[in-house]
Amino acid sequence: MSRSATLSLQPSLLSVVDNNRLRLFSGSANTTLAQEVARYLGIDLGPMVRKRFADGELYVQIQESIRGCDVYLIQPVCNPVNDHLVELLIMIDACRRASARQITAVLPYYGYARADRKTAGRESIAAKLVANLVTEAGANRVLAMDLHSAQIQGYFDIPFDHVYGSPVLLDYIASKQLSDIVVVSPDVGGVARARAFAKKLDDAPLAIIDKRRQAHNVAEVFNVIGDVRGKTAVLVDDMIDTGGTITEGARLLRKEGARQVYACATHAIFSPPAVERLSSGVFEEVIVTNTIPLPSDRQFEQLTVLSVANVLGETIWRIHEDSSVSSMFR
Repeated sequence: MSRSATLSLQPSLLSVVDNNRLRLFSGSANTTLAQEVARYLGIDLGPMVRKRFADGELYVQIQESIRGCDVYLIQPVCNPVNDHLVELLIMIDACRRASARQITAVLPYYGYARADRKTAGRESIAAKLVANLVTEAGANRVLAMDLHSAQIQGYFDIPFDHVYGSPVLLDYIASKQLSDIVVVSPDVGGVARARAFAKKLDDAPLAIIDKRRQAHNVAEVFNVIGDVRGKTAVLVDDMIDTGGTITEGARLLRKEGARQVYACATHAIFSPPAVERLSSGVFEEVIVTNTIPLPSDRQFEQLTVLSVANVLGETIWRIHEDSSVSSMFR
C-alpha cells in the first residue's frame, strides 16, 4: 500500500526552478522514489549508464552535459549496502569529472549509521568512514533523512541538510483519528524522537521501554516506564531491521494492557525474520516510508508504505533556490 505525503507544496516547480541548471540522477538502489521526486520537481531523471564488468566492478557514465550544473544524486545506502555505497561514490566521481558546479548526495537512508561511536575496543566508526568517502569522492553537500544518530552530521566538513520522515507518518496517524494515544519509545536512546512525535500529536503522553541489548540485532526487553493500560500505543523508531526490538516491545505493551499497538518507522530495512515477526498479529498496523524499496516478499497485510518524495523534492528545491530548510518537516 503506497501513499504520498499530504503537504501543501507547490504542484510544479518548473516555473521557479532554473531547469537548465538543476539535474537529478538516480542510482540503482531506489529508482521508484527518485522518479517520484523528479515528478514532484517537474523534471526528468538524467540519463545514465550503469553496468558491471565480468568481475563485478561497477561502471557509471553520465549521458548528458552537466558542466556548470547543480547535480543531485539519489541513492539510499541499503541492501546490498556495499554495492550501493560504491555506486554512489562512482556517481559522485563521474559528476565531479564532468565539471558539475555542485554535487549533492541525497541519502534517503544513510548506511553504516549504527556504527557511529566506539562502544568497545578495536572497532571502526564506520559512519565517519562513510562521511570521509562521500566527501573525498567529490560531494559538495549531503541531504539525508532520519539519521540513526544526529551526531553524524558533525562527521562532515561540508554542508549537511537533515530532514525527517515524521511529518508524513504524523499526517497518516492523524488521519486515522485514533483515541487515547500514547507514544512509546522502544528504548532510552529514542526518547527525543518519540517526545517530538508526541508533541505533534496534541502533546500525547509518552512511555519508554527499558531495554538491554545483548548483541547486535539481539535485544532483551524488560519493562515499560509510563502508563499504557487501555490506550492506543504508537511505537516510534527511525528504522526496523530484523524487527526483534519493536516486536518484543509490542508484546510487552500488550501484556501491560495496551488496547492497540501501531508501529511507525522511517526506514524499513526488514532483514529476515522481520516480516514473520511484524505480521505475527501483535500490531494493528506497521507504518513505514519508502526510503528503502520493499520487494513483494517483504510486504504483508498489516504494512502501510508512505511516500517521502514530496519531502525530498521540496528540500531539493529549497537547497537549489538557497532557501531555508532548517525548520522544515520536523
